[in-house]
Amino acid sequence: MLRWTITFIVLAIIAAVFGFGGIAAGAASIAKILFFIFIVLFILSLLKGKKVF
Repeated sequence: MLRWTITFIVLAIIAAVFGFGGIAAGAASIAKILFFIFIVLFILSLLKGKKVF
C-alpha cells in the first residue's frame, strides 16, 4: 500500500510540474488517503504483533 502512495505522490508532482492542476490535486488527495490507511494498518500491526495485511 505504501508503494501506491508513493506512486500517486510522484504522479501528483509530475502533473503539477506540467500544469495539470486538477489531476495533481486528485492524485495528491488519493496519496494522502492511502498514506493514512497505511499508517493505521501499520500501527495496528505493531500493537497486535502480527501482520494485518
